[in-house]
Amino acid sequence: MTQQKDKLLALQGSLWLTVDGENFGGPARMALLAKIAECGSITHAAKAVKMSYKGAWDAIDMMNNLAGEPLVERLAGGKGGGGTRLTARGEQLVRNFQIVEREHQRFVEQLGRQGGDLANDYLLIRRVSMKTSARNQFFGKVSSVRPGAVNDEIELDVAGGHKIVAVITHASTAELGLRVGSDAIALIKASSIILALGDDTSRFSASNRLTGTIGRLQEGAVNTEVVIDLPGAGAVTAIVTRESSIGLGLASGKAVSAIFNASSVILAIPE
Repeated sequence: MTQQKDKLLALQGSLWLTVDGENFGGPARMALLAKIAECGSITHAAKAVKMSYKGAWDAIDMMNNLAGEPLVERLAGGKGGGGTRLTARGEQLVRNFQIVEREHQRFVEQLGRQGGDLANDYLLIRRVSMKTSARNQFFGKVSSVRPGAVNDEIELDVAGGHKIVAVITHASTAELGLRVGSDAIALIKASSIILALGDDTSRFSASNRLTGTIGRLQEGAVNTEVVIDLPGAGAVTAIVTRESSIGLGLASGKAVSAIFNASSVILAIPE
C-alpha cells in the first residue's frame, strides 16, 4: 500500500478592482494598459499579454465605461501611422495599481507565514461573480422614477452626460430598491440596438438614442459588430447584418446613432 504524500496548501491571492461591485479589472487588464503605455499599440500590447485584439478592445471599452472617462485614447494617423496611448488618468491608474499590488502581495506572504499549518484547516472558498451576455454595460445613477399604470420608467444618468431610459415592472423597482440617487447598471444586448446615420432626422418610437462616431468595425460573414465612441466618455456596441452595414455605408469616423427601446434595457444594482 503506497503512502500518499502530504500536499502543501499555500495561501495565495489576486488583487481586483471593482466599481460599485462591478468587475473593473485585475492583473491581466492592468498589464494590458501597461503594455499599451510601453508599445503605443493595441495590437502589440494584446500580443504581449496573450490577449486577442478584439478581446483587448472589449476590455478597454468596458474599463472606459465603468471609469466614466477614457483611460486609452487614439492618436491621429500621420506619416508613421496612428497609434494608441494612455490618458493621464490611465497612467495614474496603472501606477497606483502596481503600488497597491506590491503591498497586497507582501500582505498575503506575511499572512501565509503567520498561518503556518493552520492553512490546512481552511475551507476553500470560491469567489462567485455575476456574468452576463449583455455586451453593453453602463454604470450610473437614477435621475428619475416615473410610476406607470403597469410598469415604471427609470431614467439613468451615465458617464459623459448621457441618459438611458428603462421600463421595468413595479415589483422590480421595489425589489431593486430603485429611487432617485440610487446606483444602477444598465445592460443592453448589442443585438437589441438599431443603427441610424447621424444626420437621419427620422422619428423613432424608441426611448433611447445615443449618438457618436464609429470607432471600429468587426466584419463577419453574416453580421458586423459596430463600436460607437460616445462624446464625453464611453462606447456602445451594436450587431447589425453585413448587408445593413454596407447599405448604410458604415465606416470608422462616421457619425451614427444607437437606438434601442426602454424595454430592451435590463437594470441591475451592485451588491
